[in-house]
Amino acid sequence: MCGIVGLFLKDKSLEPQLGALLAGMLVTMTDRGPDSAGIAIYSNETKDYSKIVVQSDTPEVDFDGLEAALSNASGVTVKMEVSSTHAVLSVPNGSIDAVRTAIVAVNPALRIMSRGDTLEIYKEVGLPKDVASRFAIEEMSGSHGIGHTRMATESAVTTMGAHPFNTGNDQCLVHNGSLSNHNSLRRKLRREGIHIETENDTEVGAAYLTWRMQNGATLGEALESSLTDLDGFFTFVVGTKDGFGVVRDPIACKPAVMAETDQYVAFGSEYRALVDLPGIENARVWEPEPATVYFWSHSEQPIKEKAA
Repeated sequence: MCGIVGLFLKDKSLEPQLGALLAGMLVTMTDRGPDSAGIAIYSNETKDYSKIVVQSDTPEVDFDGLEAALSNASGVTVKMEVSSTHAVLSVPNGSIDAVRTAIVAVNPALRIMSRGDTLEIYKEVGLPKDVASRFAIEEMSGSHGIGHTRMATESAVTTMGAHPFNTGNDQCLVHNGSLSNHNSLRRKLRREGIHIETENDTEVGAAYLTWRMQNGATLGEALESSLTDLDGFFTFVVGTKDGFGVVRDPIACKPAVMAETDQYVAFGSEYRALVDLPGIENARVWEPEPATVYFWSHSEQPIKEKAA
């Protein structure tokens, strides 16, 4: 079943509240998926550093000395900030690939949750309220974010099986539904050199969008082509460095609702995820159309809609 949420802030004065607002939205969706939960936060870009978020089941062991070991293995200065089972690695711009290679060499048991200039993903097995509390999500600020609470249907209940999935720098995806052609598409994408770590169908959806964009498509074009190339039922919410997109399959049997005010754009699997947002009583509220791509960006016009 699963529950997904997204929040794109137009009003910068709300940015200190992003984590609290997004966590509240996701907790409201708990009964749609109690297996695992995750939140992606897009914070302000730093001038000189990018970020890699890693996860460990034994952080007291794996994070001890990791900062120095990765600095030595990669040849760049790595700074680390630990948050429970996750650690945010700050690395010089342009060195993400070198540090990812170093992570595998130093400790292949570490799991990479996300990488990019602004993106941080925190996800674990457990209820949304517990995941949000573990990582102090309510204290985080940022410009936009997406979240997911999972009811597992396609793969095991694990940290790596939780959403969001990050398959490209500053790109991630959450999904409600089930893709029926994910096995054949996974094989194709791996042949194309796209790295896919799990057997989860959602990661294939995220990797498909990464592959399309690596081959010159815009996010909107990639979302449009997904309506033809992906089989099954799906509602996708995709995060990028400067915005987020929404698309539903042509049948659109999975629930979805959106709201827009002068301060934000919000998405939820159900309206109850939106009821505590500021000014929701004056928002334009609608159900996103089937086979229609929606995208909001901080660097472009406020909204794009295109029916495929």
